[in-house]
Amino acid sequence: MAMKNLVKIFIVFLAVVASGCAHHWSLPAEKVHTVYVANPDEGSLLSEYAPAFLTYDYRNDYNRIGKPSARINGEGKEKIYVDPEKPAIYYMEKTFSTEKGKYTNLIYRVHFSKVPFSIIPFNLTTGNNVGIIVVITLDEENHPLLVTTANTCGCYMAIVPTTYLPSEDLPENWKEEPLEVYGEDLPWKLDYGEIKNPTLLIHVRPSVHRVMDLEIVDGKSLTHSQSFRTIQTPLEPMDDLENIPLDGGTTSFFYDHGPEEGHVKNSLKLWETLLLGLISWDFFVGADKAYGDSEKYDNPFYTSLKPWNRSASDMRNFARFLKFWGWRL
Repeated sequence: MAMKNLVKIFIVFLAVVASGCAHHWSLPAEKVHTVYVANPDEGSLLSEYAPAFLTYDYRNDYNRIGKPSARINGEGKEKIYVDPEKPAIYYMEKTFSTEKGKYTNLIYRVHFSKVPFSIIPFNLTTGNNVGIIVVITLDEENHPLLVTTANTCGCYMAIVPTTYLPSEDLPENWKEEPLEVYGEDLPWKLDYGEIKNPTLLIHVRPSVHRVMDLEIVDGKSLTHSQSFRTIQTPLEPMDDLENIPLDGGTTSFFYDHGPEEGHVKNSLKLWETLLLGLISWDFFVGADKAYGDSEKYDNPFYTSLKPWNRSASDMRNFARFLKFWGWRL
């Protein structure tokens, strides 16, 4: 009898986790959707390939892209938060090599103030200062080969090839069908070749801030459509996240020492810790992280919950990360 009860509890546990990872409710009705578009910088690859972010339910400020900020609260302590009134897209450029060649990653990062608490639907990722990271991988001729997206905790990672990627670089048994990512269906390929002014448009699911769709559109059409309200958004260096103005000085968006080193301040996800902490061997599972220099912070930007895959699935070593997920660049 005790074993049967344990089995029932385990089944309920899996159902709760699954429902928290995959959401299938209708999008709010809006005549005009909000799109965050990077400020242009002529001649810059980072500006040329900067993605646009299509968001929903703008009336709730937690669905607005914001700027990581800091203030001193009433108790005289530092308070790290995301200001929804001042959007920003952060960028970084990194290179990596494989036996086949050299590649450039254009890395973009945005943040939202929170995933709001909800039981129905159950928001497993409830917490503050959440974000999305987008990596566009270019070949030596600056053609986009791959688009990689993930939440800034390393969760919900997806890798989507473009029409520039040679077929022999695809994973074995690659299927030409939508990619299923915890309840979201993403395209299996992106075509940059048929659009005059190609821009990667990222559809962001409201409340949970998941990537719910990707498409290549004419960037100019976004600013000339009655269906969209465009917000021109500054591109800012990723390093600025470690130099946030505070009371005449600066502070970092990330903890720089202690057990939470390399994690975004005030981003602990209680539900994920309770439900996934044990199986992932990580008390801070779900907490958002720094991405960049692997030597600065000890915590890996892992994309597999299995503890034994922690290093192999770390996005910071992009060549090893791609090999782990079966890509053959």
